[in-house]
Amino acid sequence: MIEKLRLDIPVLLPDVTNAADACVKRLVGSLEGRPGVEQAHVVAPEADAPAMLCIHFDPEVVSLSRIRELAHASGAEIGDRFGHAIWQVDGMTHQRRARTLGDRLRGLPGVLEAEANVSGLVRVEFDRSATSQESILKALRDAGARPTYEKAAKLVSTAPERDYAKDHDHPPGKKHDHDHGHGGLLGPNTELIFALACGAALGIGFALEKLVAGAPDWLPFVLYVAAYAFGGFYTLREAIESLRLKRFEIDTLMLVAAAGAAALGAWAEGALLLFLFSLGHALEHYAMGRAKRAIEALAELAPRTAMVRRPDGATSEVPVENLKLGDIVIVKPDERVAADGFIVKGITAINQAPVTGESMPVDKRPVQDDAAARQNPDSVDAASRVFVGTINGSGLVEIEVTRLSNESTLAKVVKLVSEAETQKSPTQRFTDRFERFFVPAVLVLAFVLLFAWVVVDEPFRDSFYRAMAVLVAASPCALAIATPSAVLSGVARAARGGVLIKGGAPLELLGSLDAIAFDKTGTLTKGEPRIQEIITAPGVTKEDLMAVAVAVESLSDHPLAQAIARDGREHIGDKPIPQADNLKSLT
Repeated sequence: MIEKLRLDIPVLLPDVTNAADACVKRLVGSLEGRPGVEQAHVVAPEADAPAMLCIHFDPEVVSLSRIRELAHASGAEIGDRFGHAIWQVDGMTHQRRARTLGDRLRGLPGVLEAEANVSGLVRVEFDRSATSQESILKALRDAGARPTYEKAAKLVSTAPERDYAKDHDHPPGKKHDHDHGHGGLLGPNTELIFALACGAALGIGFALEKLVAGAPDWLPFVLYVAAYAFGGFYTLREAIESLRLKRFEIDTLMLVAAAGAAALGAWAEGALLLFLFSLGHALEHYAMGRAKRAIEALAELAPRTAMVRRPDGATSEVPVENLKLGDIVIVKPDERVAADGFIVKGITAINQAPVTGESMPVDKRPVQDDAAARQNPDSVDAASRVFVGTINGSGLVEIEVTRLSNESTLAKVVKLVSEAETQKSPTQRFTDRFERFFVPAVLVLAFVLLFAWVVVDEPFRDSFYRAMAVLVAASPCALAIATPSAVLSGVARAARGGVLIKGGAPLELLGSLDAIAFDKTGTLTKGEPRIQEIITAPGVTKEDLMAVAVAVESLSDHPLAQAIARDGREHIGDKPIPQADNLKSLT
């Protein structure tokens, strides 16, 4: 009879966080060839449970303990040979830059897989027998991608939710006192400053050439050259990087077109091409930075420390990273909850809007059975569960921690949004595919036109001018800058308004929707309760009822009580408000 054994993949392969990772496939392959093993496959993660490896084996051929031993030994062998590293880097100015960096890393000996996105996150899988983290780090720096910490962070099973832009190592004696937006000579917005300088030089030069009759001829020329220098600086750098990888991209075409315009004597037109292109790149970088700051603001919702009650009754303040499962955390009134867990003591109302979007605070009470809740935290009633980053009301509560800081609900939201840039919209995918064929085709066409004088009775100068004119006319500024800039600007603007969009694909889908369902109060409304109608009992006037209601509810801090106390005064008229005492809450 075939039996089954399930093992957590993070236990077998601590460096692997994705069930689709190649190391998981290697582990499955190594086990399937063992005597007595009928099948090995991956069970997808469900809810908070990690992905698992399921092994079907014949107990008459191999024992359960032997299967467990083989699985751990195979995992250790694979983990020793294949490394996984993650870096947060600066200098990832736009999507093509991230794609080029990923291609460059994948071309290194020993690198099996490499991925980079515009948020600056670089993930690498490598063969330790062929390369090392230090070699990959050197390649990153040579490519102009500056890691924000010196040492590669090990991507352990619980680490994907960490804020790598903030939690990283520094050399001894160095504090975390720098900004993660290092961008260039003039700070994180160097590219935007260069683009604006290009536009200014172009505008002044064009005005002098066309509007000032007595201006010397050399002055507009010098300004156009300055516009070329500012506008082409970053474009030239990207084009050189692409050519090193034997790829022709839009950057290359724009540079050749600008050079062609200069050869035709149309310096203003060439400078305009570079200005539009560099401005599009700069705005894309700026929008990406705003989106990244919005993500970091999400991470800042979580407190940095928590007040923990020890078994002996003593309390101590500890960093949230040091919290352990089962710790009792004290949350005072108006404080943010420091960890996911369930309430074991105290009654309160908690504002869960930062996590769930609910505009109204939710009443919370202790669990009835601590042991049962501890054994199965996911089954705890919503009235007793709390989430990190939410805001406590007026009651002091004690909660038992059920998730570590890097496994919390808020951490998962941050991770989800931080990886949004890796999801390309259909338009972005189309432009990427089109670019691969369009750029070489235009360059080949221009090269062929250079030799038109061979078959057409015209001087070489005319053929050269025609080829350069084709290059200038074929420069696709809109294709190069419109889509990524629009997507990143849309995601950043939505994040600033409290709406989290999971990348370009979902954003583009909004344009094809026929209907939208809003399931949370406060999305289309203010999310603030108000008195809509007053119904009194026979013999009771509205003024008498509201005078008593305002007197009583003024002593409560419940959101509905606050609404009655605020709006009820409008319905009292001249009637005096009595004094209430001995208030008892029944919530």
